Amino acid sequence: MLKTLTAALLATALAAPAFAAPKAPPVPHDQALEILKKSISYRTVQGGDQAVPYAEYLKGVLLAAGYDASEITIEPMAGTAFLIARYPGKDPKKKPIVISGHMDVVEAKPEDWTRDPFTPVEENGYVFGRGAVDNKFDVSMMVATLANLRKSGWKPGRDVVLALSGDEETTMKTTAVLAQRLKGAELVLNIDGGGGSLTEEGKPVSFGIQGAEKTYADFTLTVTDPGGHSSRPTPTNAIYRLAKALDKLEAYQWPTLSNEITRGSLAAQGGNTPGAVGEALKKFAADPTDEMAIKTIRDDPTWSPALHTTCVATMLSGGHAPNALPQKAVATVNCRIFPGTSSASVEKTLAEVVADPTVKVARLDDGSIDSPASPLRPDVIAAVTKAVHARFPGLPIVPSQASGATDSMYFRAAGIPSYGVSGLFMKDSDEFSHGLNERAPISAIDGDLAHYDSILRDLAK
Repeated sequence: MLKTLTAALLATALAAPAFAAPKAPPVPHDQALEILKKSISYRTVQGGDQAVPYAEYLKGVLLAAGYDASEITIEPMAGTAFLIARYPGKDPKKKPIVISGHMDVVEAKPEDWTRDPFTPVEENGYVFGRGAVDNKFDVSMMVATLANLRKSGWKPGRDVVLALSGDEETTMKTTAVLAQRLKGAELVLNIDGGGGSLTEEGKPVSFGIQGAEKTYADFTLTVTDPGGHSSRPTPTNAIYRLAKALDKLEAYQWPTLSNEITRGSLAAQGGNTPGAVGEALKKFAADPTDEMAIKTIRDDPTWSPALHTTCVATMLSGGHAPNALPQKAVATVNCRIFPGTSSASVEKTLAEVVADPTVKVARLDDGSIDSPASPLRPDVIAAVTKAVHARFPGLPIVPSQASGATDSMYFRAAGIPSYGVSGLFMKDSDEFSHGLNERAPISAIDGDLAHYDSILRDLAK
């Protein structure tokens, strides 16, 4: 199946697309835009008090569309909340489909922004505000889609469950609960992953289905020492020992790895990447033991991380006075671990690479767990391809593996395949997620609505 799927994806990626205008959306544009603007106004940051009010607002939208109150649960938890809304299907024996997204956003300081981050502003074809993209755009579009489907009388073949977490940007405690509550699901459609890319002129480039993600893991390397007066240096200086350990880590080359997702992705992207790197991507996808292809890819900093785990020093502290020998030196090392490699084995490798028992390696509580890659299910590929090609015929559909963490991590760890299928198409110049002046293009609304309507109708049979 892998060769067939990879070949099909590659053929799709290399096909000459004949682009067409998106069809008329099945959900009212104005309603979706209003939900997005209202969503931005809720300051759902860590430590805030807006998670429950925001969830209640979304509940109200669904109730007005015909949901029963008994089908919607809002549960406060550790300063935030999560929401579960169940759309009953015809056959209760069929496993449900879960739609995953998150209500929380990264903090934003009004004094740093051009506009108040929690006051939605329409300007020059965009909606500005924190969460305008991550993740309130797709949450709003999905809620609008579910509301319209319920109003229309559509009856899915199986339950469709909307599961919105409240702390995806931080500790993911609500995500862990959701994954356990819904662990009997058939699959998860993650609206916070995947998506389409556009050129700066607005031409579609490709659409990515996120089927895997690296495991996020933070480790500390700690060295302690009795210290002493700086006028009497000793050979056990904590900062020097830590520096030597970091030099070894920098020089270490993590093993080359691949999976169905990365091989399919590299095969597709190789056809659109010029020169030796493009050829290497295609050769590696066909033969992941090709040494010349591996060397070419690993020598390119853009593509190298796709082949292996990465661990890099990101923070450093040490010493307590300028005229004293350091009693302690600590480095934080951030790892993005290739699916299938356990974080425990990475911790062991770090200690082996450092090869100094006085350097203590420890895992921090970073909220992440190990999760496998999801199989490239033909039904998901077909449904997404149909939805995307209704808007952009022939557009390359590319499987992707994310370097960052999403809620999919906990669902995959619970044995539920999860796929990032966001319908949002973006230009690189419009990407301000987690940054200043985050914005979403209003022109993306209609296509996103049609995208979700099509996928749900096909997969929830």
